[in-house]
Amino acid sequence: MNYLAHIALAGPSPEHRVGGLLGDFVRGPLIGNLPSGVEVGISVHRKLDIYFDQQPEIQAFLQRFEKPMRRYAGIVADVVYDHILARQWSQYYEQSLPEFCQEFYRQLAVYNDRLPVRAQQFLDHAPKVGWLEGYSKFDNLPLILQRIGGRFRQPVALQNALPTVIQHQDAIDREFHELYPRLQRFVHTKLQQIELV
Repeated sequence: MNYLAHIALAGPSPEHRVGGLLGDFVRGPLIGNLPSGVEVGISVHRKLDIYFDQQPEIQAFLQRFEKPMRRYAGIVADVVYDHILARQWSQYYEQSLPEFCQEFYRQLAVYNDRLPVRAQQFLDHAPKVGWLEGYSKFDNLPLILQRIGGRFRQPVALQNALPTVIQHQDAIDREFHELYPRLQRFVHTKLQQIELV
């Protein structure tokens, strides 16, 4: 899952939400450098990534692509799933997507001086451009994927995967809605288990 889904799945705790984002920015062992709730969010993010990769829906997503794009299709899935979640946000959450995003930007700003550099850059940029909210517009996906693909040592035109996504859009939407409640249950269970330790 990409930024939006990880933040939303982290639940109502601001610290867990911040950790849900930072799971993409913090590497290595968690040794108390961040507040405990943030580190819990990072830990659950990591567990969720492993669980997500094992699900039949993501395997079906990958199989729709020919090589060499199949190698990168998991990244495409992350972005496309964030798009579906943003587009159909009200199916899962009462708070509106814009309100949720603005609230999260404020929650993240509390930790600005303790964020990794790339997360600080996200915080500087995201509220100005409506980064998380922007996933709701399909027209934004080519640029998002192009920017991600441009970060590779040898750039990859990830946006070229979108015709395949469009071709299978109905099935991908259906699979997302089968998968997302399962991810919600997984995170809820992991958070409960951590609280009991």
